[in-house]
Amino acid sequence: MNDLTTRPYLIRAIHEWCIDSGLTPYLAVRVNEQTEVPVAYVKNGEIVLNLSSGAVRNLDLGNEIITCSGRFGGASFDMMVPVNAVIGIFAKETGQGLVFQPADAGTPPPVSEAKSPPRKPQLKIVK
Repeated sequence: MNDLTTRPYLIRAIHEWCIDSGLTPYLAVRVNEQTEVPVAYVKNGEIVLNLSSGAVRNLDLGNEIITCSGRFGGASFDMMVPVNAVIGIFAKETGQGLVFQPADAGTPPPVSEAKSPPRKPQLKIVK
């Protein structure tokens, strides 16, 4: 049984919410060797893509890969972004959206039994 990540579903949900709300969906991407984006527009290893219907064509928000084509500097460019390279998706106008933890961050380490138990809360009287 495959472990499905919620990331592609959340990306699609925020994208749909932006479109339904008349907002511009922007996708922040961490560029890696599997990412195909115009490198001239990559800054500090990241790129932000406008995913509105006026900016891209043939958008496919898949479970593993996001594909579309867009124009950069007047030239058409086919893009491919692995879902695990997505940093976040948000509305340009409001900044509302989601930011994801890096895919390689994994789950937090288990709590060690060797640690001391948490302290009980202390009440303080304030006058």
